[in-house]
Amino acid sequence: MANSTSMSGFLLMGFFDDRKLQILHALLFLVTYLLALTGNLLIITITTLDYHLHSPMYYFLKQLSLLDLCFISVTVPQSMANSLMSKGYISLGQCILQVFFFIALASSEVAILTVMSYDRYVAICQPLQYETIMNPCACRLAVIAAWIAGGLSGLMHTAVNFSISLCGERVTHQFFCDIPQILKLACSSEFINEIAVAAFTTSTAFICLIYIVFSYVRIFSTVLRIPSAQGRTKVFSTCLPHLFVVTFFLSAAGFEFLRPPSDAQSGMDLMVSIFYTVIPPTLNPVIYSLRNEAMRAALRKVLSKEEFAQKKMYLKAIFKL
Repeated sequence: MANSTSMSGFLLMGFFDDRKLQILHALLFLVTYLLALTGNLLIITITTLDYHLHSPMYYFLKQLSLLDLCFISVTVPQSMANSLMSKGYISLGQCILQVFFFIALASSEVAILTVMSYDRYVAICQPLQYETIMNPCACRLAVIAAWIAGGLSGLMHTAVNFSISLCGERVTHQFFCDIPQILKLACSSEFINEIAVAAFTTSTAFICLIYIVFSYVRIFSTVLRIPSAQGRTKVFSTCLPHLFVVTFFLSAAGFEFLRPPSDAQSGMDLMVSIFYTVIPPTLNPVIYSLRNEAMRAALRKVLSKEEFAQKKMYLKAIFKL
């Protein structure tokens, strides 16, 4: 183990000290990562190649999958490498980059989920104005705004968090550079600025959550007035997975970031972090694709031999240009 008092980086303790359990952890994370990678890449590919899915709903879903793909890649590969090499050291530069991209992508994902709820609200509650409101230009601007907002949030947290003086051993009981764990190492009350930034970010996320809940209250009140049971089922099958994703992601992240800091180390920190770093990017493709008939039909179409050959020729023609 590196001398934690003299190193400039951090020592991530991770899950286990036993070598066999470290290998098991790496294998489990590898399987989860491959599932997330495959599922999100499939959604990105399908929504790009199938012109029937070139609508705002699937455009935002593609952006969510891209964010999930990047989000899980920020923490999981590094954790697998640490377990396989039986070391947890991460340099200061790596930690800074990990915190920036983690916060930036998480904030962008909250923004995209909010935009997706607005898209569903307009589609169901204002269907006659849908094409006017959710035009391609507005959708692109919404996505750009989400990415920019995430980047600014990441910059604020990174700048403030790493301007704090740290005291004692730089050891964190986590498998990635997590801000709550780093704040435990802060000298006295120097982390007050980071708390202010975290309060601002949390307030913004809470506003997004309130807006999402308000949107779905309006949506469900409209859906209940639909005379067709089939129509209600179709709307609920589209909206409920989205609401589940938002609730699961924000509740897990909120529990970790809002609870008072404690010097006591607990396996709860590790388990909760998995709920908002690993599980959402892995479950999102399953939730959105398996319960969506249009996605399943598009997947069967893309994977069919004739269609696959056509797409292959199309991609070859693009790369030759």
